[in-house]
Amino acid sequence: MVDVFSGRLLVSKHGRSVDPEEALQNKVVGLYFSAGWCSPCRDFTPVLCDFYKELLEGKRPPAPFEVVFISSDHSAEEMAGYMDAMHGNWLALPFHDPYKHDLKKKYNITAIPKLVIVKQTGEVITDKGRKQIRDKGLSCFRNWLEVAEIFQNFSS
Repeated sequence: MVDVFSGRLLVSKHGRSVDPEEALQNKVVGLYFSAGWCSPCRDFTPVLCDFYKELLEGKRPPAPFEVVFISSDHSAEEMAGYMDAMHGNWLALPFHDPYKHDLKKKYNITAIPKLVIVKQTGEVITDKGRKQIRDKGLSCFRNWLEVAEIFQNFSS
């Protein structure tokens, strides 16, 4: 993910700046293209929250997984409100970063919500993360991990 977010900062749900190189190293990453005004997004976000919590919270070691939210909200305030009200404790590209347009183009995002699961290189594992989580639950993570070729000792 160093290549994808090189020279950028991400933000935590609570507004803290985060170095993507450190936060995303050796992890499967879900790029979550979404917005608070989008009802299908508001329908899926709690499902993604539960998935994220089950993989990371209370697990030793936690799963090598992270979500980066790329907002299609209309304002920074709208984005912050959506993150505060509905998001898990994951990361986001800052609202005013124009790089979100490049990411939408790179990953061919034509509609939201879209959850693109990527390797460390930014190469797509699947662009159907949302469907796979809904259909398979936590078991889809094991498949992503195998494809991602990440060394891990995570057990589900």
